[in-house]
Amino acid sequence: MKRIKDLREYIDELDQLGDIKNVTREVDPYLEMAAVTRRGYDLHAPAPLFNNIRGAAKGMRAFGAPAAVSSMASQPAARVALSVGLPASASWLDIVECLTRSIKAEPIAPRIVETAPCKQHILHGDEASLDLFPIPYLHDGDGGPYCNTWGTIVARTPDGKWTNWSIARIQKLDAHRMTGLFMLPQHIAMVWEEWRKIGKPMPFALVQGCEPALPIVSSMPLGDYVNEGDYLGGHFGEPIEVVRCETIDLEVPASAEIVIEGHVSLDRDAEEGPFGEYPGYVVTDTSMQPVYHIECISYRDGAIWPFIPEGRPIDEYHTAVGVAMSAQTLSLLRDAELPITTVWSPLETANHWVFVTVPANWREQLPGVNSEAFCKKIAETIWNTKFGSICPIIYVLDDDIDPSNPHDYLWAVATRCHPTKRHVIDYGPILPLLACYTDEERHAHTGERIVHDCLQLAPEAGRQPHSSFRGAYPKEIQDRVLKYWDQ
Repeated sequence: MKRIKDLREYIDELDQLGDIKNVTREVDPYLEMAAVTRRGYDLHAPAPLFNNIRGAAKGMRAFGAPAAVSSMASQPAARVALSVGLPASASWLDIVECLTRSIKAEPIAPRIVETAPCKQHILHGDEASLDLFPIPYLHDGDGGPYCNTWGTIVARTPDGKWTNWSIARIQKLDAHRMTGLFMLPQHIAMVWEEWRKIGKPMPFALVQGCEPALPIVSSMPLGDYVNEGDYLGGHFGEPIEVVRCETIDLEVPASAEIVIEGHVSLDRDAEEGPFGEYPGYVVTDTSMQPVYHIECISYRDGAIWPFIPEGRPIDEYHTAVGVAMSAQTLSLLRDAELPITTVWSPLETANHWVFVTVPANWREQLPGVNSEAFCKKIAETIWNTKFGSICPIIYVLDDDIDPSNPHDYLWAVATRCHPTKRHVIDYGPILPLLACYTDEERHAHTGERIVHDCLQLAPEAGRQPHSSFRGAYPKEIQDRVLKYWDQ
């Protein structure tokens, strides 16, 4: 496994693959920079590196689509694969399996280093201004520019026992203040509540432009009180280097391009939103949220600010959450001793669907269990997690289907999912950002969820074979056709 240790090395790797587009003309951070990136998602274009941004301090750069679908049709998962240490040729399901294995790896705590390139410029007080940086206004209708869509928030509980690295959206209020979502059961909200209980503002650090595995792992729904830094060290088999902050008692990844330090208010005293969210729609609701008060900013020469204009699939929310949630789900289902081949949340569905595939011999491994009970157990295992609220629709399929291939899963859902039968409906917590629910359900944070039993009959009961090239012809005929195909 090859660890890419900072954002610049990662950009160089992508550039060698032809997956970077250097944008040298002047671009406006108000909508234009995001629009270029959004158009790139639609075309599966190389990731744009913006080198000339109106209003930003000289030398500042921005990087769009850092972990989107690659521009190389034969290697669509290349950006995420390279980020987590795999070859560019790895598939989405290879990445899921790799991250799943790392959940069981021995955690390795980060290692503190004396200094890092992010200490080249250190600003305090009024000089610590967000106005220096190319912070993008992402969607027409947003409540303002958004300072965080691909950076990691570092926070620690008051007792010092849990250091959380996570991603949550953060909106710029002015040069020295930001606000963002704090919603339970998000870990950032859990840590903030601990500080509220003792009546002290929560120290925070927001890091932009770290080594590429960090945002992927910051998206993972790891268990409560699990340190992402320890998981990432275990994943790579070596400690992640961290450096101490300037004004607060926290350490941040030493690979950072930019570090923003300060404290979060005790009260919800700023309006946050609207914002174009991952289901593909602008969420017009606003809410009162805490304020991040900035006290210090440090950064590298020619700092690079990564960003993602979330929206209709496929962008980084879908790729990162797709692999992260699938890996955690696969691990939990296997821990429950259920026979599972893989788990995948299709990127094209904005992560509203989850596919679970199982081996043909699952009945032998679960004697006396029918398919409805099996599917119900799978769904309950998923729904009884902190991320179960973002999994409203689950399909259980045989593993003759590749759930990462739309040609496979659309055919399977259409032909194996009964229009009105063979499903289990449950009522429980939902994420209010999910686009498929009513206003009443979103405001109540509860709604119906469903698991579809798409499993085929047992082989002895007359399962239908595929009428496809691989399924309808003897191997000798297949081999002959392939041998003479070019003729």
